[in-house]
Parts: sequence; C-alpha cells; structure tokens
Amino acid sequence: MKTDWEDFVFRAGLFIRISLVCFFTAVRGQSDSGSSVTAAAYNVSAPAGSSVTLQCVSNRMVWTSDALKDRQRVVHWDVFRAHLEDSMERVLDMYSAGEQRIYNSYNLDRVGLSRKAFKDGNFSLVIKDVTMNDRGLYSCNLHHLYCHLYETVRVQLNVTKSRRKEQRYWDGHKAVFVVLLGSTVVLPCINRRNVWTDWGNEEEDQQVVHWDLQTWGIYHHRADRLVDLYASGEQRSFGPSFLQRKMNISQRAFAEGDFSLFISDLQATDQGMYSCHLHHHYCGLHERRQFQVTVQPPVIHTTPEKTLPSADKDEENKVGPPRVINVVLPDQRHHFLMPLGFVLTAVLLLAFIVLLIILITRRRKTLELYSVASMRSSRSRSSSEEFEMEVSGATLPFRESEDRFDFKNNLLKEVNINTPCKVVDLDKEMQKCCK
Repeated sequence: MKTDWEDFVFRAGLFIRISLVCFFTAVRGQSDSGSSVTAAAYNVSAPAGSSVTLQCVSNRMVWTSDALKDRQRVVHWDVFRAHLEDSMERVLDMYSAGEQRIYNSYNLDRVGLSRKAFKDGNFSLVIKDVTMNDRGLYSCNLHHLYCHLYETVRVQLNVTKSRRKEQRYWDGHKAVFVVLLGSTVVLPCINRRNVWTDWGNEEEDQQVVHWDLQTWGIYHHRADRLVDLYASGEQRSFGPSFLQRKMNISQRAFAEGDFSLFISDLQATDQGMYSCHLHHHYCGLHERRQFQVTVQPPVIHTTPEKTLPSADKDEENKVGPPRVINVVLPDQRHHFLMPLGFVLTAVLLLAFIVLLIILITRRRKTLELYSVASMRSSRSRSSSEEFEMEVSGATLPFRESEDRFDFKNNLLKEVNINTPCKVVDLDKEMQKCCK
C-alpha cells in the first residue's frame, strides 16, 4: 500500500512540474516574440541650432490595400530537366484566392495541388501515372507579395522500372524520390506558418511605427516615447508641445515606406539614443534602428577677406563627398566599462605579484647574510681558543727545558769541583739527585 501511495505522489509531482515548465516556456515565448531586433545603428553629429533627419526606411512596411485578396500569396511549382532542350518549365501556380493554373495540357487531371493549400499550409504536388518525362528537379516556390517573403523547397524526382530500387533519401541539399513507373507520387512542400495560412484585418494585424528617445543611464525599454504612427492613418505624439513641433514624421510614411524623423533647431538637450521601431504583426516583422545623436557647438560664420580667385585654391577648397561611419552601439552603456574594469584588475593583480616576489627575495638575502655572519663569528672564536691552547702547550715545555738546563749546569759544576778528571754521566747524576 505504501509503495502505491509513493508512486502516486511521485507521478502527481512530476505532472505538476511538467505543467509549470510548459506554462512558463509558453509565456516566455510569447513575451519574446514581440521584442525588436536591432537591424542597424548609426552615429549622427550636428552643430547646435541646425536640423537633422534620422533616416528609417523599409519597403516591407509599405501599406498595400487589396480588396480582392487574390495576389497577395502565390505558390508555383517549376521543374528543371537536364535531358531536354527546354530545361526549365512551369508546372502550375495558384493564388490564395484563385484557382490553380496548369501550363501544360499534358498534365491536366494528372498534376495538381490541394484546394485547401492556403488554409492547412500543405502545398505538396501530386503527380499521377508517373512517366519517364516526369524526371527532374522540382522546386516549390512560395511568394508573399504583401510581406515580401520568398521561400523555396526543392525535390529531385527519379523514375525506375524496378520495384526494388524505390527509395526516398536526403542527399544533403534536397530530398530525392525514386518512384516506380506508372505509380502516384506526392512531392512534399509544407509550410504552416500563420503568414501563409491566415489573413485578417484585426487591430493586432496592423502596422505600427514608433520613435523613442533613450537618454543617458536609461534602458531602452524605459525610453521616452516620441511619436506613434499607424497604417490606418492615426498618429500620436507625446511629450511637451514644443517637442512635438520640432520632431515629426511625414504623413505619407506608409505609402512610401519612409519613416524618417525630422528634428529642427537641434539643442544640447536633444542628444541621446533615438530608436525607430518597425512592427508588422501579420508579416512577423519586428525591427529596430538606432541613432546616437551628438550635439556639437554651434558653427560661427566669419566673413572672409576678398581675394582674387586662383585655380590652385579652388582645387584645394573642393570638398569630397562626406564619409559616414556606421557604428553599432550596445543597448546598455555599462558594456564600455566592463573591459576597463578587467584591465585595471589585471594590472593590480600583476603589481601585487611583483611586490610579493620582491619582498620574498629581500627576505631570503637578509637570512643568507645573517647566516654567513654567524658562521664567521663562530669560526673566529674557535680559532682563537685553539691558538691559546697551542700557545699554552708550547710555553710549558719551553719553561721545563730551561729549568732542566740550569739544573744540569749546576750539577756539572759540583761534580767537576768534587771529582776532577772524571768522566761523569750527567743523566745518572741527575737521577740520583732527583731521588
């Protein structure tokens, strides 16, 4: 009973955990789907009091109205036959709100697409009663004229008379189908993205462009909104009235695809990071273009002295076309400080290591000098003691020999006086006297 209860608790906990993971993953995916991708970044500098235009152009944001909705999305199949003179041939095409059109009468009632292709996203080509002439490289081309999207899928079709040689494989670039002669084959082309299967005119499917101003120390998601412009013609401006008068966008922005921001009477308070956000929810377009605007001191015009024109000066005064350098700037400014912090940390660590090596080296030298001095002092003391011992040892025999010599002379005198003309053995006499 206990084992069953533990198993039940384990499964319930696992189910809850999987559910939570799936939920948070879905929420994160939805939150990330609407984020913009930085397409370009520029540095713009102009003197104070002048006018500047921040160019933001995109052909994919041009508003096109099509009441019939027939030529917005189209699919067409082509075949390339290397063994024929007319190598490339259009097999058929079909629009999102029209009938499919077959170009060769030989393929009537033999080749076709599903009528629900633009609803279920299945654009696969069906070929009945395959013949040897059907061999070739087929390409499925999807064109979205409204969103400016183009996608292609290629399939190689080979025909064989042996059932054993039938196979389907991937050669690294395309799918290869080897089918039996006289059979029916389906060449796959599936794309179920919403941009190919859905069409709507709801509020979230509209196009919108907005400009933001990001000042120093402010993240881009907290930047100040300047203006919003919708494809329906609605425009919303934010901020003070004087700021709205000096910053504007053309009223024909969606008709021409030009969403550039014009700023007049540029001042030091206008500098910062300007962002142009392009959102096309239906086509899945979310782009952002950034402009780092720097205001320079005003230009002071001086009246030059009148001089005679010369050909050399005219050549020198010729100014070539301006050079524009595009620099991609990060969203957060603290990225510039991180490399500097790494360099300073490395320098301090190196200085600490060098100081430690110097202190260790000096300590070792001090210990070596102290040991040498102590050895020399011990050697000098021992040598002096040995010298004193040698000297004392040497003086004692010397004194003893002098006393003995004097004793011999006195003894000789006495012997000579008492016993003249005799040979006397002095050593024996000395032994007797000692006794």
